[in-house]
Amino acid sequence: MTEEFTKELSPSEAPTTPPSESAPPPSAEPQAGPESTPAPLSSDPAFIEQQASSPAASAAGVVSPPIRIAVSALSDIGCVRTNNEDFFGYDESLGIFIVCDGMGGMASGEVASSRAVAAIMKTFAFSAASGAPVSTRLLHAINTANLDVWENAQVPENKGMGTTAVVAALDGDKLILGNVGDSRAYIVQGGQCVQLTVDHSYINELIRNGTLTIENAKDADLRGMESVITRAVGVAADVQPDFFSVDLKPGTAVLLATDGLTRYLLQEEIAAILAASTFESACANLIDVAKQRGGQDNITCILLLALPLVDK
Repeated sequence: MTEEFTKELSPSEAPTTPPSESAPPPSAEPQAGPESTPAPLSSDPAFIEQQASSPAASAAGVVSPPIRIAVSALSDIGCVRTNNEDFFGYDESLGIFIVCDGMGGMASGEVASSRAVAAIMKTFAFSAASGAPVSTRLLHAINTANLDVWENAQVPENKGMGTTAVVAALDGDKLILGNVGDSRAYIVQGGQCVQLTVDHSYINELIRNGTLTIENAKDADLRGMESVITRAVGVAADVQPDFFSVDLKPGTAVLLATDGLTRYLLQEEIAAILAASTFESACANLIDVAKQRGGQDNITCILLLALPLVDK
């Protein structure tokens, strides 16, 4: 069903040569983080439906209006952990939205995720005037973040640190998605929730090579390997993100989330919770369910909502 909503970028569309400018050194200081909750834009389901079905949006022969993105984000330490290694950041003016889940133990996971977010945002902003395709700018930003985390992981106290990353960048009426690891992007449209990204995890590799099926994977005894990820930002000098694009129309929602959320909620449950929530309360409601079901990890999500661009 994913193919209805998204496609993996073809060779002609995929990121190629990064912008010629050298990105400024990424700052370790994040622009948004686990303890901050940016104020969401007001937009309840009735308003969304009204906007999506308005005569201006549905008239035959009328080009779809430019898209603007409403955003709401929240991170929670969960019920077990003593620190939050998740991190998020976004810049609405640049159309860039990021969720990272750090790893490495002690404080190193926090270092990896916060540095990755800061580096991606700074590099993407620096390339804004380059004229390069959004996908190329996104690849350059993820590569820069990978190098930054990798170099800082050579310090003994940070040895072995890394982070997942799922990033969405607005490109006209599309979102370009880049992911490394098992943090996910979902699309919610027409009452359905569908995963857009592909997990870079041990269990998913077994599914992809036919060793397991989606149906029997949940019952397989993987001896603790089920949570092992096969790609991460900063664990090697090079990284290989996957890229996808998704078409947006007014009313389309995209959810970026760490596995602290996705391990507890099925796609249909995400759709049901969002349908029953206001835009402002959606992230909190998703996190509450994950915590009720155990909350063993940090939990972070960013909810994006496509709305028509309204002239002021």
